[in-house]
Amino acid sequence: MNFNISHIPERTEKNRDHGLTMMMDKGLSLREVENFVESSSDFTDLIKFGFGTALISTNLAEKIKVYREAGIEPYFGGTLFEMFAVRKNIDDFKRFVDKYGIETVEVSDGSMRIDPDEKVEYILDLSKSKRVLSEVGTKVQGLNIPNEVWVRNMKAELEAGAWKVIAEARESGTIGIYNADGSANRELIDDIMKEISVNDVLWEAPIKAQQVMFIQMVGANVNLGNIAPNEVVALEALRCGMRGDTFFDSLPKEYLDRKL
Repeated sequence: MNFNISHIPERTEKNRDHGLTMMMDKGLSLREVENFVESSSDFTDLIKFGFGTALISTNLAEKIKVYREAGIEPYFGGTLFEMFAVRKNIDDFKRFVDKYGIETVEVSDGSMRIDPDEKVEYILDLSKSKRVLSEVGTKVQGLNIPNEVWVRNMKAELEAGAWKVIAEARESGTIGIYNADGSANRELIDDIMKEISVNDVLWEAPIKAQQVMFIQMVGANVNLGNIAPNEVVALEALRCGMRGDTFFDSLPKEYLDRKL
């Protein structure tokens, strides 16, 4: 805060367990990473190198170093894990993440079919040495997963040792917990929230309306992911009632008579 003003929601502090913001790096240059850290590191907890971009991203080691020195934890997207899994080469996946000193890994099955028990075994194994994020949902449009299966898988993966479960939405925000037009699948989200602690879920929410919905449902300290680099500060402003969408959310009732 550059100036103290009343009735700002209290945010959890880094290194925090909830209230997380995950930014998606889809190929930033080293200079762009340095610029991002200068403007947004205070508000960012996790950086995901999206998809399989870690295999081709230039200056990968240098970028990881810049993120780490800024107090941001980098990890590789779940699609990269699946690329090794489909080739039955998880040992090479482990060698790759260890080569770059990666301490957080994502396990997912959004692009390929993995038996739920097999996925649990991957989590059990990787969680012995890494902090595991486990993504639930599919990246395939039209492939519908029943709500009870979402909930059952999330519970099993948390019990297996996942630190958080990620609710799939892709970088477009048009699948998984959202409909094809980007609107929320509220029935699914409500069913998840009834059974799973919101602090254990990282909700992918690349679109502002989706971010607003979760902030208003859960509060300023909801875990949100797949945030574009140039939207991290704007998201923090949303969390803190500094934009019109959430302007009145944290103000006392006596202020509401000024609401438009």
